[in-house]
Amino acid sequence: MLLAIFADIHANRQAFAACLEAAGARGAERLILLGDFVGYGGDPEWTVDTVMRLVEQGAVAVRGNHDHAIDHPSESMNPAAKAAIDWTRSRLNAAQRHFLSELPMTHQEEDRLYVHSEASDPKRWRYVQSATDAARSMIATTAQVSFCGHIHQPSLYSMSVTAKMTSFVPTSGIPVSLLKGRQWLAVAGSVGQPRDHNPAACFLTYDTQSREVTYCRVAYDVEAAAKRIREAGLPVWLADRLSQGR
Repeated sequence: MLLAIFADIHANRQAFAACLEAAGARGAERLILLGDFVGYGGDPEWTVDTVMRLVEQGAVAVRGNHDHAIDHPSESMNPAAKAAIDWTRSRLNAAQRHFLSELPMTHQEEDRLYVHSEASDPKRWRYVQSATDAARSMIATTAQVSFCGHIHQPSLYSMSVTAKMTSFVPTSGIPVSLLKGRQWLAVAGSVGQPRDHNPAACFLTYDTQSREVTYCRVAYDVEAAAKRIREAGLPVWLADRLSQGR
């Protein structure tokens, strides 16, 4: 089965729609949604409605920290992020808020784990920024392959049976075979707000039979997404950063 895995959509309608279309063109058979559906972007209603519909159709979705903050305000958010969440909270209806509040923190099936941040303590929302962080997450789960988001930068980690770590930034469009003798953690990058100096939306596919993961970059109408943020009266930086990929 070919999975398409999306993280950190952040209410970016243009990016998410482009990625869904690209995933369909690649033959994706099931969608995995790794959280942070809201925050930063200007189209939270459309985004949550779309995620709800996809889940009804069989997609898997887990909760991100911005989703969590809708009903659990976070003191750790920076002012721009907090402003976006406060605005988003006023836009969502009761059904949309209930959906976000009921999302699970993790989902495991077969040899795979899906989580927004990392597996050792998902509710702490820790970033996977290094091999040490990745090892902590992998040690905490029996899954051979884990998928996460949260940091908005694509990367791929592995750990051998002797705890030797490898890490690298995958090249877009080049499949990577996840060898069975190692445990793996794939950080999916971001659909709606990439921070690796590439403004193209990012998602990945995973073939459960060949065990190949492929990172995909998709161009989208960045200016239209930025315009929605400006029209909402949100901090201008949230719009400007989209074209910079940071």
